[in-house]
Amino acid sequence: MLRRLVPAPLLSLALLGLWLLLNRSLSAGHFVLGTVLALAIPLLTAGLRPLPVRIRKPGAVLRLALTVVADTVQSNLAVARLLLTPGRRRYPAGFVHIPLEVRDPNALAVLAMIVCITPGTAWAEISLDRSMLLLHVLELDDAAAIAASVKQRYEAPLMEIFE
Repeated sequence: MLRRLVPAPLLSLALLGLWLLLNRSLSAGHFVLGTVLALAIPLLTAGLRPLPVRIRKPGAVLRLALTVVADTVQSNLAVARLLLTPGRRRYPAGFVHIPLEVRDPNALAVLAMIVCITPGTAWAEISLDRSMLLLHVLELDDAAAIAASVKQRYEAPLMEIFE
């Protein structure tokens, strides 16, 4: 019964805390109004929340995070080089089609975040059946190598973690 009234207790606590912080007040009125909002918002938005996440191999999460950090630093340096010396651009920008094996919606969401936080790449489109990703690359030299890299460095660990 309590779970039906408070479907996301951590979200409710966070909303109440945020309400009180934004109003910079611990008055009874703000506390009551914040509590009402903290209970109502999760109930009203329950259908918008993603599926529950089940992480199968927590060690793979750390390896993936380290890979993403290293790739992000390397990509930042490459993009800075392009911005500071635009005449030394080696390859034009382009699109890469990457066939996907991962199907878990949470894994696809994480893949989208990884691709978007890595400078020089952007998630352009995913097919309706979620089997093909269209990736924009700032400097495209070998589309097959980029597709293989994304599959090996990101998709394989995500499948290990989520599927």
